Amino acid sequence: MSIEADAQRDIGLTEAQVAQLRSEGKSNDVPARASRSVKDIVRGNVFTRINAILGVLLIIVLSTGSIVDGMFGLLIVANSGIGIIQEIRAKKTLDELAIVGQSKPVVRRDGVAREIAPNEVVLGDVIELGPGDQIVVDGIVIEASSLEVDESLLTGEADAVNKVEADQILSGSFVVAGSGAYRASKVGRDAYAAQLAEEASKFTLVHSELRSGIDKILKFITYLMIPAGALIIYNQLFSSGQSLGPALNGMVAALVPMVPEGLVLMTSIAFAVGVIRLGQRKCLVQELPAIEGLARVDVVCADKTGTLTENGMRLAELRVVDEGDTSTLTSVLAALAADDPRPNASVLAIGEAFEDDPGWTESAVAPFSSAKKWSGLSYGEHGNWLLGAPDVLLDPDTDIARQAEDAGSAGLRVLLLASSNLPVDHDTAPGVVTPRALVILEQKVRSDARETLEYFASQSVAVKVISGDNAVSVGAVAGSLGLDGHPIDARDLPEEIEELADTVENSTTFGRVRPDQKRRMVAALQSRGHTVAMTGDGVNDALALKDADIGVAMGSGSAATRAVAQIVLLDNKFATLPYVVGEGRRVIGNIERVSNLFLTKTVYSVLLAFLIGLSGVLSQVFDFEPLPYPFLPRHVTIAAWFTIGIPAFVLSLAPNNERARTGFVPRVMRLAVPSGVIVGVATFVSYLLAYQGPSATEQQVTQASTTALITLIMIAVWVLAVVARPYVWWKILLIAGSVVGYLALFTIPFCRTFFKLDPSNIALTTSAVVIGAIGIVAVECAWWISAALHGEKRRLFGAMPVAGTK
Repeated sequence: MSIEADAQRDIGLTEAQVAQLRSEGKSNDVPARASRSVKDIVRGNVFTRINAILGVLLIIVLSTGSIVDGMFGLLIVANSGIGIIQEIRAKKTLDELAIVGQSKPVVRRDGVAREIAPNEVVLGDVIELGPGDQIVVDGIVIEASSLEVDESLLTGEADAVNKVEADQILSGSFVVAGSGAYRASKVGRDAYAAQLAEEASKFTLVHSELRSGIDKILKFITYLMIPAGALIIYNQLFSSGQSLGPALNGMVAALVPMVPEGLVLMTSIAFAVGVIRLGQRKCLVQELPAIEGLARVDVVCADKTGTLTENGMRLAELRVVDEGDTSTLTSVLAALAADDPRPNASVLAIGEAFEDDPGWTESAVAPFSSAKKWSGLSYGEHGNWLLGAPDVLLDPDTDIARQAEDAGSAGLRVLLLASSNLPVDHDTAPGVVTPRALVILEQKVRSDARETLEYFASQSVAVKVISGDNAVSVGAVAGSLGLDGHPIDARDLPEEIEELADTVENSTTFGRVRPDQKRRMVAALQSRGHTVAMTGDGVNDALALKDADIGVAMGSGSAATRAVAQIVLLDNKFATLPYVVGEGRRVIGNIERVSNLFLTKTVYSVLLAFLIGLSGVLSQVFDFEPLPYPFLPRHVTIAAWFTIGIPAFVLSLAPNNERARTGFVPRVMRLAVPSGVIVGVATFVSYLLAYQGPSATEQQVTQASTTALITLIMIAVWVLAVVARPYVWWKILLIAGSVVGYLALFTIPFCRTFFKLDPSNIALTTSAVVIGAIGIVAVECAWWISAALHGEKRRLFGAMPVAGTK
């Protein structure tokens, strides 16, 4: 299709041309980043390694004709079904929020500029640009007015690039200053950013200690299962002397509990429910590990404007230097506001106050940038006018500068209106600056800002207010919210990274911070071991958001900040952040709890299999009767019901406000390994004392299995009680419910018959209880000793401390 650029430069494509291009497949058909398809979700939850293992074991058990012993096969259905349902719910939430939060380019169609979805852009579209806009497709610049583009997300180069007509512009970059338009030359998968994204998707870009820790644990378990499984298979099929059916059942009963079938499931559910809960608060989680990351945050760097204060402003006062200039200056301000194609909150407030545009013709333009802190327009015979920061444009010793300082110290936003002897686009601009008036604006502090800051203080999370505004003004706003400390002017910050880290760590409020300084301040805090979250809404925050451990963007902010952030607060409420932190802590803390349960089961299952298997090997050497595996598959199924299955599900979704800490794997292993060893050894001893040999009657075999099962369940329930600490009423109720559930299984005649339980031998049952009690004491001692060795604080009741723990 032929497109005449000159003819179409002003009005863009027609609807007919757009329809034809779309029919030719020349549209921006890049898939949404939000989530995977329903088909992929179903496949990913059904065809898993754990389901494959359980499926093979289920087939073996069913081949023996024992359908009851195949109950563990329900785990395949439960794992797959719950995982699919929760992930589809999370996908729906993410997709809906992603549509709301996506950046929408302004495209000219039939001479009218309007916002459209990124996937509606077609080849040849004319797309308008302004500060903060993200470039969604590749193109060629056709209009440029002091247009500066940041390509750091693509090239790593921090300095903005000046763009003029005929320059190439790449998707993934964003506008930092000026305005213009470009014609789309590459769309869809041909665009540069899309190619990068496709390449990047082959790798895991965001580190998750939780997921990598679970992967390490699963790998470790796999290594243990291979020799343990080989031993138990040898013992059951060749040494125990059992017939094929019982031998296979015993082998399956030994192998099934080794598989931590619920660990990955509970992790996925916890993350998915976290996404859904945050979605209900209009919080878009663009990368799942961000939930985990924000829970580990100990420093929050917050911008002032749009974060601690409302976005909107209003004119409080126009303080002119010469009263006779008032009429002229109101016309100047009206012209500056009317001629700004992308006005910020300050210019909008000026435009609302001064609506009578004189209609002057501009002769030169200098758009605002965070680096120089001023903008300007030249109007030929009507003069050269500047609007910017008084402390940047003025001598601090002048009276007008002191007035600006005083107004700023009251928390007001102060701009200087000044005239210049040079056109604003001159190489040496601003030239000689003559102050003409102070434009004083009021900005409303968010009603929920103080409560949010108090929450972070209570959770030992430091808050740093980092703003491009005047330091005194920023300090006044921060002080009104209870943040103490002398405000620091970023122009006085040291360049050396160690000195900068000292200053940033020991101070709270910073003003006149340039975008590159925000980035360096984040790096300085990270160099001291802090996990840093950066919040912001302006294009000047984008680089710092990108480098922070967690970037949090406001939904009404620039497209650039939303593009690089892991979390977007679509309701623009800073007060949503504590809920995000709380949700992250709930996810991590609860997964750590349930990991302890699943891994304890794996450890004692592997150990018991080793001990039984070794007895079979040693029986061939020392000529004694080998021990068959003590349990049927139905026994290991019910053993997990009330010690792991139901409690783990409840604990994974329960409230939990413990501060996230590093060292997930060693901390889990410190409890799971000794607890699993204690359960395994105690169960083996209990079974060894109760087993009557190969000549035992069927009742005696059942009684021996029941004896071992009672010991195992007693200690396993106590492990649950340890993991659930500190206690609150619902946790006590959960543990009590588990005890009642097992009492019912062992006392109701139908249950005893159905599950082949026989606790009628008083001597054996007593020995099981005694050994179980000894195991409980051992688990309790292991818990306290571990705490003492690693400097951790333990509490039986109340909330866990968030500070002072390792």
